[in-house]
Amino acid sequence: MGGKSGGERRTGLLNGIAAYGMWGLVPLFWPLLKPAGAVEILAHRMVWSLAFVAVALAVTRRWAWAGELLRRPRKLGLVTVAAAVITVNWGVYIWSVNSGHVVEASLGYFINPLVTIAMGVLLLKERLRPAQWAAVATGFAAVVVLTVGYGRLPWISLTLAFSFATYGLVKKKVALGGMESLAAETAIQFVPAAGYLLWLSAQGRSTFAAEGAGHGALLAATGVVTALPLVCFGAAAIRVPLSTLGLLQYLAPMFQFLLGILYFHEAMPVERWAGFALVWVALCLLTFDAWRAGRRAAGGVREVAARAEAPAAAVDV
Repeated sequence: MGGKSGGERRTGLLNGIAAYGMWGLVPLFWPLLKPAGAVEILAHRMVWSLAFVAVALAVTRRWAWAGELLRRPRKLGLVTVAAAVITVNWGVYIWSVNSGHVVEASLGYFINPLVTIAMGVLLLKERLRPAQWAAVATGFAAVVVLTVGYGRLPWISLTLAFSFATYGLVKKKVALGGMESLAAETAIQFVPAAGYLLWLSAQGRSTFAAEGAGHGALLAATGVVTALPLVCFGAAAIRVPLSTLGLLQYLAPMFQFLLGILYFHEAMPVERWAGFALVWVALCLLTFDAWRAGRRAAGGVREVAARAEAPAAAVDV
């Protein structure tokens, strides 16, 4: 049993690394789709993602959730909100990568945990520990420094962080699996996305067929690029602790950041390094606080278990 459990954990860890690795390396993919614009790429991503997950769900025969979702208008409304928010996130991310803002996009996913915590305080009235307050304050200071560095608000980062944090909040309330959630969201996105692609084609501005079979295949591959990391993430989520996933999540923005500097050769003046350094300090504070809280919780569980076993030991004697 122990060996099997260890094997499961290794499988989960590898799937987690694969998921966040693919998300981290995806900036290499979007430029391949030029000369398609960001909106055309986004529409293809919606259409082909639905096709991919529909095939996957048909193979696994996981359709029971769909009928239940249709019978619950409030839940369906939340899925619609999630679809709208992730549309904004996808669109801004694709545009930012293809416009030379990979580093700023990576910052959005670095500060996402801080934004999630801030939203928990503002919307869910959650109470923060001192280290969490320090992390949020440091993150706010980083945004101020980066605003000075960029000469404007880092709106790409903030849009990506707030949209993804909102998406996560809504998905918690919906409580659907990764593939099921993607299927529901892309089903809602499908009609406007397909309508836009048809209009683009009628205007003679579609690149899908005009740029050759290879370009069309790459646009169709957006479905695989979207869904495959989710499959790996789902396999990881059921096999490794949440704390491990929490650490792995930093792989994606770190890969994006390195790609922005080393591959896309984006500028990093001193002010931006200072801003990013503050963000990383904030994330270290969060990680340490989560580790310490986890240790305390584990210690409490062991203490309760020991107290529960003590009377039984006395009877045995």
